[in-house]
Amino acid sequence: MELLTLIDGIVGKIGAFAWGPPMLILLVGTGFWLTYSLRGLQFRKLWYALYLALVKRKEETDEPGDITHFQALMTALSATVGTGNIAGVATAIAIGGPGAMFWMWITGLVGMATKYAEAVLAVKYRVVDEHGEMSGGPMYYISKGLKMPWLGTIFAICASFAAFGIGNMVQSNSVADAVEATYHISPFITGGILMVCTAAVILGGIKKIGQVTGFFVPIMIVFYMAGAAYIIITHITEVPSAILFIIEQAFNPSAAVGGFAGASIMLCIRMGVARGVFSNESGLGSAPIAAAAAQTKSPVTQALVSMTQTFIDTLIVCTMTGLVLILTGTWSSGATGAELTTVAFAAGIPGGAHIVTIGLVLFAYSTILGWCYYGEKSIEYLLGIKAVLPYRLVFICFVGVGAVSKLSLVWNISDTLNGLMALPNLIGLLMLTPVVVAETKKYFAAKSSADKADNMNPSDSVS
Repeated sequence: MELLTLIDGIVGKIGAFAWGPPMLILLVGTGFWLTYSLRGLQFRKLWYALYLALVKRKEETDEPGDITHFQALMTALSATVGTGNIAGVATAIAIGGPGAMFWMWITGLVGMATKYAEAVLAVKYRVVDEHGEMSGGPMYYISKGLKMPWLGTIFAICASFAAFGIGNMVQSNSVADAVEATYHISPFITGGILMVCTAAVILGGIKKIGQVTGFFVPIMIVFYMAGAAYIIITHITEVPSAILFIIEQAFNPSAAVGGFAGASIMLCIRMGVARGVFSNESGLGSAPIAAAAAQTKSPVTQALVSMTQTFIDTLIVCTMTGLVLILTGTWSSGATGAELTTVAFAAGIPGGAHIVTIGLVLFAYSTILGWCYYGEKSIEYLLGIKAVLPYRLVFICFVGVGAVSKLSLVWNISDTLNGLMALPNLIGLLMLTPVVVAETKKYFAAKSSADKADNMNPSDSVS
């Protein structure tokens, strides 16, 4: 026990360094650099990207890939829309104050450019594996684009192990704790059910994961957002002042009030940026693994869809959670994490605690599905396609282990590995920025020419 405590302390210090100010500056700085290099593409092309993601949604079976644009987006969203949206936002505000929400917005806005660049490179440098499925992600674009396979290997090792932490055990543990607290169901039962549900999906591979998340993720997001929207609408006259309060607090955080201990501006910024990155995973390198499986001939088309993931996750879902905490006045209650969100929903809507618990269950389960795919593609890069099935089976077993474990050490290890994942990915993004810019210019030049041709030949555009 003393040895585990010692290891936990050492890993915790390494993790604190891995996610310290230099890493957060690098993550946000990369987003600003890509925003500049792409001339603010995430703002100029947002509506077109949302159209591609949520309206067009055609089955592009004639194009290379395993799943549709929408399914790739939902698979990535399944991994990012999770405990960060419920517990992460609450923790940021409880420690850094309401102004942390503003810095989450900044992180999300520049993170859209990061997510876009990740997806461009993921599709451009993807390969077809022995089963005829697409494989891609940072390990491939670092290896093929930068000609640095050793750095790609480091990413794949970290990702394959990190999946067992942040994408598996901490999720099943969060579900088991929430279900036990609300419904008094044993973690052993919850763990068993989660294992069966996980196995039923991930053993079918990316096509099964894409089909399930394409159906399941929109429902779970709408369910949670409906509860949040009800609370916001019932306080609609207070929303403008709440937004102004967030902006004011971003530059002049509150002193101690109620159960809130007070915060400095640096703590406010650090919590907003850290939890923003934790929630949307822009720069981490996980989401482009799903983007690489999309049915598309153009890297830019899927990249535009992928960048809406950060918009939905941070600018919509996280914002709604933050507004609920502030509008209900519970942000300074002294609670933190999922407990604070539960208190806020319970104060704002009858049965609100059940909305948070069910939302947490759905979000965490979807995260397990998405991260299993990330982990198996990483292990495939390292050991080949034969390692995928054993990896899936072990992954399923650890879902049950996580449900009944105390996870301080697992949290610290997974945090550290996530930080180590991000570093090689950010190096790849910065060094391959010219490739991203070139692909973007080529795509929009071709699109402009096609649009002009359609305008000159109306009959062709109708047909």
